[in-house]
Amino acid sequence: VWIRKGIQARRTRNEGRVRALKKMRDERAERRNVQGKTQLSVNESQLSGRKVITVDDIHYAWDKEPIIDGFSTKIWRGDKIGIVGLNGSGKTTLLNLLLKKLEPQQGSVEHGTKLEVAYFDQHRAALDEKLTVAENVHPHSEMVSINGKQRHILTYLQDFLFTPHTSRSPITKLSGGERARLLLARLFLQPANVLVLDEPTNDLDIETVELLEERLLEYQGTLLLVSHDRSFLDNVVTSTIALEGDGQINEYIGGCDEWLQKEDAKKANAAAAKKTATKPATTVETPKPAERKLTNKEREALKTLPKTIEKLETEHAKLSEKMASAEYYQDPKSKLNEDSKRLEELEALTLKAYEQWESLAAES
Repeated sequence: VWIRKGIQARRTRNEGRVRALKKMRDERAERRNVQGKTQLSVNESQLSGRKVITVDDIHYAWDKEPIIDGFSTKIWRGDKIGIVGLNGSGKTTLLNLLLKKLEPQQGSVEHGTKLEVAYFDQHRAALDEKLTVAENVHPHSEMVSINGKQRHILTYLQDFLFTPHTSRSPITKLSGGERARLLLARLFLQPANVLVLDEPTNDLDIETVELLEERLLEYQGTLLLVSHDRSFLDNVVTSTIALEGDGQINEYIGGCDEWLQKEDAKKANAAAAKKTATKPATTVETPKPAERKLTNKEREALKTLPKTIEKLETEHAKLSEKMASAEYYQDPKSKLNEDSKRLEELEALTLKAYEQWESLAAES
């Protein structure tokens, strides 16, 4: 269904998205385990398009200060890689090395076959102020091709929260967040199998960040992502490459939280090794406050809300499917304004139901 699965709130993902991300992370971990344990003998043609970037013991320094001091990894199709580190640690340098815009001073970077790279740069991308939203995204036709399937441009733009009315309006009326969504809509039409995003969430509103998270989770290609936004990283990436200073780079399965947890564990172990044995202080447990119980009415709502949500999403899906056909826009009997308004009502009702269900589930 079109209705956004992360619609409850930006910082709480639904179970489906969590499962999908966990599955991708498990697959990334399994690939690393297999590579570490065996030397596979595989026909190279079988790996065509699957192996995206191979990094072998690369080194890079600025004025004799090591930025990267011996780093190796393999990035495969479908991996979503986050790159993190302090300001000035060399994140952009590493990104440029991975993309072969820079040559390593030692070691090698090899690309797989048929790489097509697309960049999201909300500050440099040009928009034509004379054109409508739809014309800026796809100026030559009202039909767009998504994964080999034809869709009407107005239906495609609804995925990016543009109503048909807004899609046919000049972009001069758009807010900053809407312009960012327009650039995203244009980005995901590019025939790219590698997306590169450098600090993409800067200046984006919450709604657009949520939308970007979902599109990236659905994206079947490879993602290279530099970001300071911890929650965004945790919601999207399968593994994290961390520049930890003095040229040290390590890769962790999972997002920023997993990296920080391992960093905290390292610091705790180091502190424990230096600390002399002391008598543990006696602690007094504070009694936990009594938990609030749901009322009968709330328990009943908790039972019925999933069916309500399913009903709303089913109606939304059917209406969206009807409006997705080219015939819909050619039929004079079509009620575009009425149907668009109903879609917005269904989204609002679904959002309210999700929020109520989430709140009750947290207290149950």
